[in-house]
Formats: sequence, structure tokens, C-alpha cells
Amino acid sequence: MITETNDLIRCFGNGDPLYERYHDEEWGHEVHGDAALFERMVLEGFQSGLSWLTILRKREAFREAFADFEPEDVAAFAEGDVERLMKDAGIVRNRRKIEAAITNARAVVALQNAGRSLDEVVWSHQPPARTGVPATWEDVPGSTPDSAALAKELKSLGFVFVGPTTMYALMQACGLVDDHVAGCIAASK
Repeated sequence: MITETNDLIRCFGNGDPLYERYHDEEWGHEVHGDAALFERMVLEGFQSGLSWLTILRKREAFREAFADFEPEDVAAFAEGDVERLMKDAGIVRNRRKIEAAITNARAVVALQNAGRSLDEVVWSHQPPARTGVPATWEDVPGSTPDSAALAKELKSLGFVFVGPTTMYALMQACGLVDDHVAGCIAASK
């Protein structure tokens, strides 16, 4: 649904300045670099089953709790860190998601040690630019063959909690696809 605030039309995010800023300044903009992509991957995983606004409101606490998402630092987390994070009210306290973040940090480090990068893997699954803009949210898929292929490759590399739907959300958030709907201020960026 297209909504309007302050004479700006957004396809989502109106009503909360943090959400509006995220829509206007981040969602759909290209993200590169292993730490930045790792952050988005972790946050998309934590968002599963929750509202994105909940995650945005906790984002700074997540950054503090997860060492600014530096993969090497998070990869060194041990069971004591899991217990510390389970007590941190500033983040979403879900043991499976916390352990997945640590597992995925270790997978990023393994990629780097093999001479590759998370950036390379993620961006190798960017689909060709689509012609036209989705008319409504009903025209935006929940996952695609490209997100399924990304999920499959990541799983083969030791990543967890990276299903096709979560990876499509990552692709949207990080600018691999542009799913701003027709009429949105960002649709023709």
C-alpha cells in the first residue's frame, strides 16, 4: 500500500521517523562489504517472524552486542557470549538466531580464509534489472529463483538461517533488486 506523510509518498515506512529514514536512505540502496552484508544478513534473520520496525529500533543495541558485526570478532564468540546475549534486553533474545549469527560469522571468516568474500557470493546472485516497476506489493515476490540459488550456495558454505525468503529480503534491502512500487518516491531512483 502506498502511504503519504509530509507530502512524500512511500511504499512503506510512514508514521515513524526511523522507518521513514530507513525507507528513504537505505532500503534498496547498494550495500557492499562483508561486515555490512553480514549485519544485514543477521538482522534479516532476527526479523523473521517479527516486524522490521522492531529490528530497526533495536539496531544500535544489536551493533553493540555483536561487535559492530565484524565477522572475525563475532566468529570468536563462545558459549559465554551466547548466554550474555540471551540476557541482553536490547536485542531479540532467541538462542537459535543468536547461534546462527555466530555460525554465519564463522562462515564469513572461512570464506575470507579461502580467498573469497560474502560480498562476492551475495552479489553473484544479482538478477538482471527488471523492466518496469511493481504496481503494488502483490506484484513483489516473497522469494525468487535467484534468492533460492543464493540460499543454496550459502548453505553449502556453512551458513544457516538463510532460506530463500530471508535471502530475498536481504536482496531487497541491499539493492540487488529494486522493489519500490509504482508511485513511491524511491521507485525511480
